[in-house]
Amino acid sequence: MGDDTHRRLAAIVSADVVGYSRLMGADEAGTHARLKARYTEFIEPKISQHDGRVVKLMGDGLLAEFPSAVSAVAWAVELQQKFSQIDPGQNFDERIDYRVGVNLGDVIVAGDDIFGDGVNVAARLQEAAEPGGICISDKVHAEVAGKLEVRFMDGGAQAMKNIAQAIQVWRWSPDDQDSQRNIGQDETQNTASVASTNASVDPTMPDKASIAVLPLDCMSDSREHEYLADGMTEDIITLLARIPNFFVIARNSSFSYKGQNPNITQVGRELGVRYVVESSLRPVGDRLRVTVQLIEAASGNHIWAERFDADGDNLFDVQDEITTAIVARLEPELTRAEFELMRRRPLADLDAWDYF
Repeated sequence: MGDDTHRRLAAIVSADVVGYSRLMGADEAGTHARLKARYTEFIEPKISQHDGRVVKLMGDGLLAEFPSAVSAVAWAVELQQKFSQIDPGQNFDERIDYRVGVNLGDVIVAGDDIFGDGVNVAARLQEAAEPGGICISDKVHAEVAGKLEVRFMDGGAQAMKNIAQAIQVWRWSPDDQDSQRNIGQDETQNTASVASTNASVDPTMPDKASIAVLPLDCMSDSREHEYLADGMTEDIITLLARIPNFFVIARNSSFSYKGQNPNITQVGRELGVRYVVESSLRPVGDRLRVTVQLIEAASGNHIWAERFDADGDNLFDVQDEITTAIVARLEPELTRAEFELMRRRPLADLDAWDYF
């Protein structure tokens, strides 16, 4: 290790823009201008106000470090609360939401840059956060408990890409009314109560065909491919939600499973859906291959699966081409699956036929 390189403990923040590729594809100049304005007018000044520093900018996101976990989380909460109030009713294609991950760990400092597992975990926490939300590690949670007027929900231990051990995570969202209570108020009791409730009560199934679209599993180390996978997931959710006979789980709930390998039956119970869409994206030479599976949650049986290939030259075109093709195939398959389900029901349940 050279003379200009040393180690220190730091609170590391990783933040990025949700659906950056989609936003840039829709309005490149406008998106760039809005992101620049947010950074210069709020993000960077607030980081300095909390005694932090920006380590580097990464196009759609940033890496920052703070001297304490409390300072890092306080900044993250201010960021998300501020931007959740900007044009709350804005069109989905124009909204700018952020995901934020915060970790506390040992980092290698080389000049102005920082490296190490502490940074890698922060990046994975950011990927696991909901749009508009914050995801922190257990170490960070232990430091901020009782010191901030916000409350994080226990997200459990999660396996994360290229991280050897599962990470215990805690989640916060400005949309969660419980998040306004103090982080130290009967935390263990509340978590146990929620777990008990979830174990004993299944969510009510809606009358329509109910479906959750899990985030595409990006089988590539390219950030561009990862953005593409996230954008495709969001587009599939949006297009399916426009179909009158389908009940589609919101992207915030679906993205809580990002980076995990969840049990499909458990996902169905937790989200209250009959069907789950699971998919993956991987490069094959100069092309991209997306594999999609439609699964009946209760049984875990595969109803339909298909593979989609496209040239990887223009990612925006690939996103539109494949998502449109996926939804075009999913709609009739879901309708057929619902018809078969209703056909197997007792004749006394005649009301079910009213939905067709």
